[in-house]
Amino acid sequence: MSFEQSNYYQVLGLNRDASALEIEEAYGQIRADLIRDETDPSDLDFSFLLHVYEVLSNPQRRKLYDSLLADVKVPKLLTAVQTSNAELSLLDIPQIVYLLVEMRQEEIGNEKLLPLNLCLVVDCSTSMRGERLEQAKSGLHMLLDKLSPGDVLSLVRFSDRAQVVLPAKHVGEQQEPVAKIQALRASGGTEIFQGLSAGVGQMNQVALQEHNNHLILLTDGYTYGDEGKCLRLATRLADEGITLSAFGIGTDWDDQFLDTLVGLSGGHAEYIATAGDIVSNLERHIQGVGAISANRLQLRGKWPRAVQLLDIFRLTPFAQPLQSENGQIQLGDIEGRTPLRFLLEFSVLPQPIPIRVRIPLAFMAEIPGHGEQEFEEIVQLSMANDALPVEPPPDVVRAARLLTLYRLNEKAWREIEAGHSDRAATRMNHLSTRFLEAGELILAEQASIEAQRLSKVGTLSPGGYKNLKYGTRALMRKAIQWDQDDSM
Repeated sequence: MSFEQSNYYQVLGLNRDASALEIEEAYGQIRADLIRDETDPSDLDFSFLLHVYEVLSNPQRRKLYDSLLADVKVPKLLTAVQTSNAELSLLDIPQIVYLLVEMRQEEIGNEKLLPLNLCLVVDCSTSMRGERLEQAKSGLHMLLDKLSPGDVLSLVRFSDRAQVVLPAKHVGEQQEPVAKIQALRASGGTEIFQGLSAGVGQMNQVALQEHNNHLILLTDGYTYGDEGKCLRLATRLADEGITLSAFGIGTDWDDQFLDTLVGLSGGHAEYIATAGDIVSNLERHIQGVGAISANRLQLRGKWPRAVQLLDIFRLTPFAQPLQSENGQIQLGDIEGRTPLRFLLEFSVLPQPIPIRVRIPLAFMAEIPGHGEQEFEEIVQLSMANDALPVEPPPDVVRAARLLTLYRLNEKAWREIEAGHSDRAATRMNHLSTRFLEAGELILAEQASIEAQRLSKVGTLSPGGYKNLKYGTRALMRKAIQWDQDDSM
């Protein structure tokens, strides 16, 4: 147990309005826990806990502490919402409205970054043999150099069973990590749950609330029969404050499954086309999670009856479709100065009379060193007989168009699964034209090739499908981030 907190009330797990009795009871309970854990009374935790109790149990010292605490400013999360159309005409059909939301942390000069608690879960099944596993090893060696001494690292290899290669320890305390990484060998099948379960066990060896907790899965294949277990585990991770991201290597892995898996905790999935890209992708990801200024962002959806949420898609820092689980949407983290941006798509239902529709956006986030923060934004839509047409904001139009490009690829795949390859070919030709109009020549050529393949053999190539899917996501992230950051 460690009490390295900036707030004495947080040490006792209390609010600032706690009574003297609540303070005494909380102190007694934590002290009893330390004794039960056989903590030495001379330990720093005992001493600090006693100091906290002496300050908060003394009315004069508590009053002085409260006055000092008031001077410690908690950074706020700043939210900006752009609406495609805030004034709608009364129609007898549903109308689509987009909300483009941008969230960033206020810069006040006392921001605190928590150390990383990072676990790598690496697929070492037979299909990883050769260059893929060698490049994965190079990525792991790179992490040893990039991480700070205060960061916690663990490594799990899995095939049809899991093995802890590096137990959860601070980077400088790992014994022979280079040799252990180099000794990794490929064999057996692929059971992702085995690896994830062992990885979560390692991450829980440290106090999760005192770290930024990230689990990274590297795999190149389909898992065998344990998808349900994986999804249930991913749901639990969101409650524990662990973010799961996944890197699919090559073409023979289930993108739909990995998207669902990572979305439950606010993580993201990426496509690594060739083994040579493993190191650069890992390096970029670590740079982001090492600079998190707010984590575990959630949107709690309680929508009025007049609207229905159709879709939600995160644009930055990583493009990723999101999903609602029990009314909560895991948005992910804010990485440094890069805002978190996402697009909400609503259907506004027909209304018999002019009304105002209030859409509440209720957020929760963890601010390192300051605990949980809750806030709410209210978006209002007006429905009237004489609503005038208004040009949507350019940022919203751009985001909606990029989302349409992404959906074209997904719809083509669903049409193939339904046996309508002719429709899919037409849609893929349309997608090629749209990419050309956007100046994305490489993606346009890939879409054209896939359209021709559909006409001849009735299906997309696995690599072509993933190139288009994840290439469009990368385009969404770059286009939104570059255009908006450039204007700030």
